[in-house]
Amino acid sequence: MFSQIDLSLFQQKGIEIDTINQQLENFRTGFPFMNVLRAATINDGIKQIDEKELNSLIEYYDTEKDNYDVLKFVPASGAATRMFKALFEYMAVAKNTSPSQSNKAIQEFFESLTKFAFNESLQKVLPKNADDFTVLETLLTSEGLNYGSLPKGLLEFHSYENEVRTALQEQMIDGVAYAESKQKVRLHFTVSPEHKERFLDLIDYIQPIYEKKYNVQFFIEYSIQKSSTDTIAVDLNNEPFRNAANEILFRPAGHGALLANLSEIEADIVFIKNIDNVVPDRIKPVMVQYKKALAALLIQIQRKIYTFQEKIENQSISQEDFLEIKIFFSKDLEIKFDDNFKNSTRDTQLEILKNKLFRPIRVCGMVKNVGEPGGGPFWIQNNDSEISLQIVESAQIDLENSKQQNIFVSSTHFNPVDLICTTRNYKGEKYNLFHYRNSKTGFITKKSQNGAELQAQELPGLWNGSMSDWNTVFVEVPIETFNPVKTVNDLLREEHQ
Repeated sequence: MFSQIDLSLFQQKGIEIDTINQQLENFRTGFPFMNVLRAATINDGIKQIDEKELNSLIEYYDTEKDNYDVLKFVPASGAATRMFKALFEYMAVAKNTSPSQSNKAIQEFFESLTKFAFNESLQKVLPKNADDFTVLETLLTSEGLNYGSLPKGLLEFHSYENEVRTALQEQMIDGVAYAESKQKVRLHFTVSPEHKERFLDLIDYIQPIYEKKYNVQFFIEYSIQKSSTDTIAVDLNNEPFRNAANEILFRPAGHGALLANLSEIEADIVFIKNIDNVVPDRIKPVMVQYKKALAALLIQIQRKIYTFQEKIENQSISQEDFLEIKIFFSKDLEIKFDDNFKNSTRDTQLEILKNKLFRPIRVCGMVKNVGEPGGGPFWIQNNDSEISLQIVESAQIDLENSKQQNIFVSSTHFNPVDLICTTRNYKGEKYNLFHYRNSKTGFITKKSQNGAELQAQELPGLWNGSMSDWNTVFVEVPIETFNPVKTVNDLLREEHQ
């Protein structure tokens, strides 16, 4: 099936032949749907924090954070092409004609051009009396700002009295607000090779300015999405897709591929936040409060688990400890034990509890569902009969099954990718994160290459299947903390002005 040239390509990318064959099998058989039992709701999978507890958690985090090596992990490698999808489509038509701005999104864009933070930069390179096509060509292509090919992190998002900030700059200032420890701010950006130099240039310019302004030191790391995480593409007959040169096509495997990057992080506490979910300074306080509160919860849970881990490894578990661990799992982590567990011997139960204790931990913010597309918190039935809390995407649910669809639409909350994690045990040893991934939770999507249809495969999502077997806590956070920029016109929302 594979030629020597194919095998050399696999070796060059660092992909094992067994991995290729498994991906091809996934295309043929598909990924199974998740067995969703019910949506997680307040007091049934989602914790709600009142004002008194919020203030207490913030104080706790502020007191404890200097005892930890804190890092903020920001996936930032993807290009912003989809952000400008409507503009690209309009530009293709406007090149040869003068179309009407009947599309509301297009009309809003041109009518509000002066409200965008990037408008000043655009006007500096825009010819006088430019028509619609020239405006878009200058904004989106290498003829001007080239925004259509840049990553979101390098786009100007917000205007202030004395500066215009990119998403990357807002992430840096966010980091000062909640990821600072001992006056140090560690940030890790995943970047694409072709854009790394521009990230470095911006950081080199802005870092000394912000260090002086905020009286901190930045330690900024970068990593590239690994070529070995790319997945093979296939045609509609599930055969490897080959380009005009007869080479097999590989594609980036979605944010789940970043599990490899995350697994190499050395830190006690890791904040994870999408590059485009940033707000101006006037809205930051609420977001910062809840970041700190979630981190405090993580530290509290981590300390309990570390105490249990040490006692179990030292074989010093009393009957009182044993009962405390079971209550902790039931109350704090909301893990449900089936009858098989309840009817097992103490030694068997202790072995099961030990297995569950020695896992990575994540505390995830959840916002009320306001119709945003994407995943949410659900109770699901695992293959081993365990019931657990998971973040589930709509593509993982069989929406043709009326019962499953009803559960999906009854969901009250949405996943805003607001995570705080720890990936070490009580000895400081890192877990192998790939041991806690559900490889059966990938996605298959339809794409095209030079007009030819193909199928692509995404690895289990970073906060979905890649964290399937993590100890998980869901906490409600205000909708104000969730302000992503999925399309360029999202920058016109009040929250970004």
